[in-house]
Amino acid sequence: MIRDPGLLARDAEGLFWMARYLERVENLARLIDVTQSFESPGFEAEAWQGLIRINADEKTFHERGFSFEATHVKRFYLLDKGNPTSVPGSLEGARTNARTLRPLMSTEMWRQLNMFHRFVSQITPEDLEGDALSRLCTKIKEGVQAHTGITQGTLYRDQGWYFYEIGRLIERADQTTRMLDIKYTAILPPGREEKRVAELTQWNVILRAAAGYHAFKRLSRAQFSAEDVVHFLLRDPASPRAVLHCARRIEAHLDDLRRHFGLVAGGEATERAEMLRELVLEKPLSHILATGLHDYLDVVQIHLQELAGAIGRAFFRDWRPEAVPESQLQIQTQVSA
Repeated sequence: MIRDPGLLARDAEGLFWMARYLERVENLARLIDVTQSFESPGFEAEAWQGLIRINADEKTFHERGFSFEATHVKRFYLLDKGNPTSVPGSLEGARTNARTLRPLMSTEMWRQLNMFHRFVSQITPEDLEGDALSRLCTKIKEGVQAHTGITQGTLYRDQGWYFYEIGRLIERADQTTRMLDIKYTAILPPGREEKRVAELTQWNVILRAAAGYHAFKRLSRAQFSAEDVVHFLLRDPASPRAVLHCARRIEAHLDDLRRHFGLVAGGEATERAEMLRELVLEKPLSHILATGLHDYLDVVQIHLQELAGAIGRAFFRDWRPEAVPESQLQIQTQVSA
């Protein structure tokens, strides 16, 4: 009988972070694309500033000498290799982890990731102008989607698969809450009609950034409300980027690791996943919107951070989130690299 060789802690951590970095790349490409498509004339700086706030990059952005102009934000996220949250920076993080994981990856996974890395490293300032930017963002999204498809078709379903999936789901849920938080606060114009037009525009931005526009339109009423959109992004069990969907899948994966592979150390992580699921469902959305969506999403993000920490402490080599600056809490430097 073939023996299960097990999985090294550093490899579990590497798979977890490789998935998070690649998920971050796709999400950032979506946000950049919809920000350019829906920026309001005269309010371009505010639209692009929202992108900085979603990633909590205000300090790094200013330290690197940029100002809140569309051109600077685009360069910060698409050209600046020194910015760890940029597309090149995140992809470099994924590739660095992939090097240590080469024995676990298929040839197709490794080849595609290297080709994608080479493509991103060749982005020029001219690629950030006008319609070229939308084409570039499409290629970046397709690069991540190609990686996801190849991984789905070729990565062996042992413990490593589960850590890869958990990392991707945690990052996806975190990005959904960040995007919803920042974009929701932008819907505050004074006049009633202006407010309604702005709301529809911003909800379109949010839904398209979450790759949920067409699914939402299938489900929603013609005159949908803020509560409808928030429900879709937080609680719809069939929406792949909804926080509830991600929390349930994480909970199931942790349970599989315990039952099928005997990894019993994840008790705290399982409890954290259950608490996250309960938090998403416990209060009526009307109450959450009335009392403050921002504060509620802050609590959800804290739960996601605590869940990631519990997974790290249980399964990885040297998880030390407290050593990471607060502004970079979601781009922790893992020792597996």
